[in-house]
Amino acid sequence: MRGAWMIVAALGALALPVRAETLADVQQDLTVLQVELSKLKRELSTTGGSQVTVSGDVLQRLNALESELSRITAKTEELEFRVGRVAEDGANRLGDLQFRVCELEPGCDLSKVGQIPPLGGEQASADLSPAPASSSGTDALPYEGELAVSEEADFRSAQEALESGDFARAADLFAVFRETYPQGPLEPAALVGEGKALEGAGDTREAARRYLDAYSGFPDSKVAPEALYRLGAKLGELGSTPEACVTLAEVGTRYPGSEYVQAAEESRRGFACQ
Repeated sequence: MRGAWMIVAALGALALPVRAETLADVQQDLTVLQVELSKLKRELSTTGGSQVTVSGDVLQRLNALESELSRITAKTEELEFRVGRVAEDGANRLGDLQFRVCELEPGCDLSKVGQIPPLGGEQASADLSPAPASSSGTDALPYEGELAVSEEADFRSAQEALESGDFARAADLFAVFRETYPQGPLEPAALVGEGKALEGAGDTREAARRYLDAYSGFPDSKVAPEALYRLGAKLGELGSTPEACVTLAEVGTRYPGSEYVQAAEESRRGFACQ
């Protein structure tokens, strides 16, 4: 048990490689270059007098700075992308280890395993512009808040793939959706959708992990009761009957008015829960 947590700590320590140049350094260089570029452009601007000329040295400096500015901008975008992916991947790996450790530890309640936030504590940015009003049934989607541009359409595409039985494609679309709109209003619903798709594809263990993430990360969301119910059902299918019984009992306790209370009780009877 202690060795397992040491692995978790080691993974966290190695998740973000040490860089000689940080994003702040790059952004500072970018600011300096922009100021210098503005100065050179002012030097190239005429004041109305015909005697003002531009030397070749200034043009050479301008071209060099413009080239360097393009390089720094590209490098900033590359570093931001890499840091975001490393943070998310590291968090996913830590969450997987946490789930496995809980499975090995006697008495550990899988329904209470928390979701690991991205390393560094920040989310990748997304287009947060509110989506225009839609007549395609936005109100039927299980979310609260404003959607980013194209967010509804991307979610519905994944949902349609799931409903059509194309489980592999649906799982991929939901995964891509969560990467594109991290921590968005539809994040918990996307986790449940991905879990259903994985379940349909026969990957019960990964489906259970998605349901666990949806419930533990968003216990007050509209899909939390369904996520908790499905988590309990999958735990039972995986042979963890005691944990399944406890988890399924929590559906009625935590969400007494939910439509999934009855389904959870039926599953409890199926697993012969006391």
